[in-house]
Amino acid sequence: MKGYVVLENGEVFEGVVHSNGEEVYGEIVFFTGMSGYQEVLSDPSFKGQMVVFTYPLIGNYGVNEADFESITPQVNALLVSEVSEEGFHYESCSSLITYCDKHSIPLVSGVDTRAIVKRIREQGDMRAIITTDPTNLAFKEFPPLGQQEVVPMVSSSMIETHGDGEHHVVMVDFGYKKSILDSLLQLGSKVTIVPYNTPFATIEQLNPAGVLYSNGPGNPKQLQDVLPTIKKVAETYPTMGICLGHQLLALAFGADTEKLTFGHRGANQPVMDLTTNKVYMTSQNHSYVVNERSLGGTGFVAKFININDRSIEGLMHKEYPVFTVQFHPEAHPGPSDSEQLFYTFIEMLGNKGREKAYA
Repeated sequence: MKGYVVLENGEVFEGVVHSNGEEVYGEIVFFTGMSGYQEVLSDPSFKGQMVVFTYPLIGNYGVNEADFESITPQVNALLVSEVSEEGFHYESCSSLITYCDKHSIPLVSGVDTRAIVKRIREQGDMRAIITTDPTNLAFKEFPPLGQQEVVPMVSSSMIETHGDGEHHVVMVDFGYKKSILDSLLQLGSKVTIVPYNTPFATIEQLNPAGVLYSNGPGNPKQLQDVLPTIKKVAETYPTMGICLGHQLLALAFGADTEKLTFGHRGANQPVMDLTTNKVYMTSQNHSYVVNERSLGGTGFVAKFININDRSIEGLMHKEYPVFTVQFHPEAHPGPSDSEQLFYTFIEMLGNKGREKAYA
C-alpha cells in the first residue's frame, strides 16, 4: 500500500507501507547501526518515536525470540530504504514485515531515507506523520517535542524481583532494557525493579545494597517531581545512572540538561574516559545531554566525553559513591567495550559505598 511520510517542515516522502497499522504520529529520528533493528523496535527509550534506519537493507536476519529488550514493541514506526521479505538466520522465527504487521507497527520501505536523515541533521528532530493522505498535517494537534509524558507509558506498574544473588540492587524503572537486568543478574545480583515514582520510604524498606536508575524515553525535565527522591537515594546508597538515569541524577544535584539537534542513536559512538584517555565504542539512544557548564556546585565532574561533539557522556560524584553514563554499557545492539562498568558498580556495593565511584 502506498503511504507518505509528512514532516513537520512540510516535506513529503513517498514509500510503501507493509503493515496494517493506522495513521501514526511521532518524533522522527534516525539510527546509524548496521544491525540491531529488533533491539531498537523493542527499546522503551524509543517510545513515541519513528525511527529511520541509515543502513540501506533492514530485516535480512529476521526476528528471533531472544533479542527483545521489552515484551512489546515500543517504536511508533520504522522507516527503511529496503526491507528483506525473509529472515535468513537459523534463529529467525518471523520476518520483520510479519512481526510489524502482527503488532500494527507501520513499516515503510522505499522511502528516501538519505534525504530524511539530511533534513533531521540540518533542522533537528521533528514531528512527522505516516499517512495515506500526503496533505495530512494532523501532527500539529499533538504536543511539541519535549512536552510529551512518555515515561509513565513504559515504566513498571508494580514491584518485582529477579534472581537471588549476593548483592541486592533496586532498579528504578524509567523504561529499562532487559539487557541491563541480564547484566546485573549475570554478576550475581538480586534485582528488584520498582516504578519510576517509587518514594524513598519504599526503596528504604527494600534494603538495597545499591540503586540503579535506568534508561528511558523523553525529556528529563518532565520528571521534576521525582528529583528530590533521586537526590536522597543517591546521598544514601551507592548509585549508578544510565542514559535518562544519568540525566536525572545530574538534574537532582542542580545541573542542567539541553536538547541536541538530532541526538545520538547508534552503536558506533566514540567515548573517551578522561581519567585514562581510553576510548570506547558505545551504543547510545538519547536526545538530551547534561550541560557541562552547569556542573559547578553539584559535586559532579565529567568522567566521559563524546569525541565527536565533546558532550558529556558520564559523571562521577566527588563526595558520594555515585556515577553515571549517557551510553549503554550493556549494548544490545552494539559493542560491549564498556560492560566492565557493571563490575565497577558491583564493587561499589561490596565496599558498601565507602569508596567513591572510579576510585
